[in-house]
Amino acid sequence: MGTVHARSLDPLPMRGPELGVQADDIEALDIEQEPKQEVLENKDVVVQRVHIDGLGRTKEDLLTYEIAEVFRARNLIDVMRKSHEARQKLLRLGIFRKVEVVIDTSRGEDALPNGLDVTFEVTELRRMTGSYNTMVGNNEGSMVLGLKLPNVFGRAEKLTFQFSYGTKETSYGLSFFKPQPGRFERNVSINLYKVTGQFPWSSLRETDRGVSAELSFPVWKTNQTLKWEGVWRELGCLARTASFAVREESGHSLKSSLSHAMVIDTRNSSILPKKGGLFKIHQELAGYTGGDASFLKEDFEIQLNRSLFWDSVLSASLWGGLLLPIGDKPTSIADRFYLGGPTSIRGFSMYSMGPQSEGDYLGGEAYWAGGLHLYTPLPFRPGRGGFGDLFRTHFFLNAGNLCNLNYGEGPQAHLKKLAECIRWSYGLGIVLRLGNIARLELNYCIPMGVQSGDRICDGVQFGAGIRFL
Repeated sequence: MGTVHARSLDPLPMRGPELGVQADDIEALDIEQEPKQEVLENKDVVVQRVHIDGLGRTKEDLLTYEIAEVFRARNLIDVMRKSHEARQKLLRLGIFRKVEVVIDTSRGEDALPNGLDVTFEVTELRRMTGSYNTMVGNNEGSMVLGLKLPNVFGRAEKLTFQFSYGTKETSYGLSFFKPQPGRFERNVSINLYKVTGQFPWSSLRETDRGVSAELSFPVWKTNQTLKWEGVWRELGCLARTASFAVREESGHSLKSSLSHAMVIDTRNSSILPKKGGLFKIHQELAGYTGGDASFLKEDFEIQLNRSLFWDSVLSASLWGGLLLPIGDKPTSIADRFYLGGPTSIRGFSMYSMGPQSEGDYLGGEAYWAGGLHLYTPLPFRPGRGGFGDLFRTHFFLNAGNLCNLNYGEGPQAHLKKLAECIRWSYGLGIVLRLGNIARLELNYCIPMGVQSGDRICDGVQFGAGIRFL
């Protein structure tokens, strides 16, 4: 569930990395940086054969694309490097539990004096694997049970079923994933899912039953995703005290939408990066392929990170979004943006700022949020080189606004409204990185610019999630 898109329920991420050994976890081959290397580099060799031992149900033509570069190596160092890269590609397919590389001189009648044979010894995953783990969302924890059928048809396809039971959300879904041979970044996935979520800040309960189809592919330095989604949404009141505005939104609706996302990510880590940047834009058009929801939704995310002296990091981020209704029908509470809480504008309660009715927050059609952060090591560096490196001291300044717009007015009036009544906060705290999966924050927050109806969390605030402002 996105930080500001709280009402748009998402199924579990079915295309995440497999549990176990990943290509990123593989240690690089140690290559001697001595005169021996010069001798090996200058010695011409020919890779005559590449063998793959241990194949069962995997089709050999799939692996031809992944190992093709090994034949182009012209010296021993190059053979070792390209073999290691091919090993990473084979592991990335998610169909092998283990891949080992053996390089030997060629044998046989046609063996050349400088000929080499490269052998990849692989161990396939079982036909069916199960998993049990916990998942951290934005201020939400859940238990996840999974069942995977890797390499279903022998060409790295994957069939996945997952069930999640969480503090605010319960979901289950079935997903089929198919990569293009030789181009793992190009893939297609089809998802069937049901998600039920509770949103106490709006006294709302939402159940989504949907189907989606995604096409992902790289273009230059970007990752692109095209998606169609059809979802039957059921909205209901979470409490008897729900406001009339929420009760009015209750009922059934059908959304059919086309969306596009583009991501450029040069960060060295998605959780606590020390350098690099992120640029992400997302647009969604609903109503032209059916359904009774009609709107155009645009939002973006920018993040820049720079390493400073004493192992400190300066980070700046900016989010923004706009929701335009199409036709005379107003936008739904399920499609609007939400802001506030420990993962966005700290010092405010979860999604508890902006338009509201009788204490229930209804979301907004336009928003922006910015953050400036300084991450430093713990004072006196306790546990340096080990557990202590998972912690960072955190100083922050957040600001943002969320509102509805009168679309009969011009862009200048819209910008003026977004610039009025800005909420902002500052403070400091401790950040704990949980691997490269999620992070925890314990902050002391001082909210400022509080408007009538906003709920604040003045003082200590705890946050957990994967996406932070």
